[in-house]
Amino acid sequence: MSRPVTPQLTADVIIEMPLLEEKPIILIERKFEPYGWAIPGGFVEVGETIATAARREAREETTLDVELELLLGIYSNPERDFRGHTVCSVFVGNSSGRPVAADDAKDIAVFDPFDIDVELAFDHAQILQDYCDYRRDGLIKLPE
Repeated sequence: MSRPVTPQLTADVIIEMPLLEEKPIILIERKFEPYGWAIPGGFVEVGETIATAARREAREETTLDVELELLLGIYSNPERDFRGHTVCSVFVGNSSGRPVAADDAKDIAVFDPFDIDVELAFDHAQILQDYCDYRRDGLIKLPE
């Protein structure tokens, strides 16, 4: 019996900086296509859990150790990445310290999640809208 062809798994982390006023988040500017600003994250490697991948990718791109707090949602629109179908588990976590752009990150910055005025990659505008709804209302809605 052959194995089914399935989407690739990715994991992202919306990193909150709780020690800073207004609890801003960290975004990276992508070094490679698709360009734009993005939530830190990347592909899950064989042999690791999705949560482990999320923490590893966050550390590789921001140099920060991140504590995961909750799973915001799973995003699976086949059009979310032009390179191929991916399914992304998006976590919310926190960290402290000074983030540094590393690995796939060309630049890094701290943003007010309610006032982001940069071009975002993938479906990250929708994900960050869901995150803002969660911060405002305390409810997590199911992605469509």
